[in-house]
Amino acid sequence: MAELKAGALLLVSREASVQFVKPFNFRLIRVLDWITYDGWTWLDGYQLDKRGDAVARRSIFVMRHGLRAGSIPSPRPRRTSSADSAVRGTRRPARSRQPSVVIDERRH
Repeated sequence: MAELKAGALLLVSREASVQFVKPFNFRLIRVLDWITYDGWTWLDGYQLDKRGDAVARRSIFVMRHGLRAGSIPSPRPRRTSSADSAVRGTRRPARSRQPSVVIDERRH
C-alpha cells in the first residue's frame, strides 16, 4: 500500500476498486475524512495523463490496500536549438544574402 499524504503519486487500478478498469496515475491532494466501510477511503486529487499533467480533478472511493505508488516517465531530452548551439560555439555561419536587384555600375 502506498503512503497517503498530500502530494503522493498513486497508481489507481482495479485492485483499488472494480470501477477502475484502466489504471491511471493520481496526485493526491488530501484524504477526505468521510465515514466509510472499513478499509475504504475517499481521496481528493488529480487524475494525470501519461506525461504527468493533470487532466481532471476527482474524488475517488478506493480500498487502501489496492493503491500502489505511481510513476511518471522522466521527460525526454529536448532538442537543442540554434541559440543553444551558439552558446557552445557550434553554430554554423549564416549564409550571406545576395541582393535582389542587380545594379549596373557601367552607366555613364
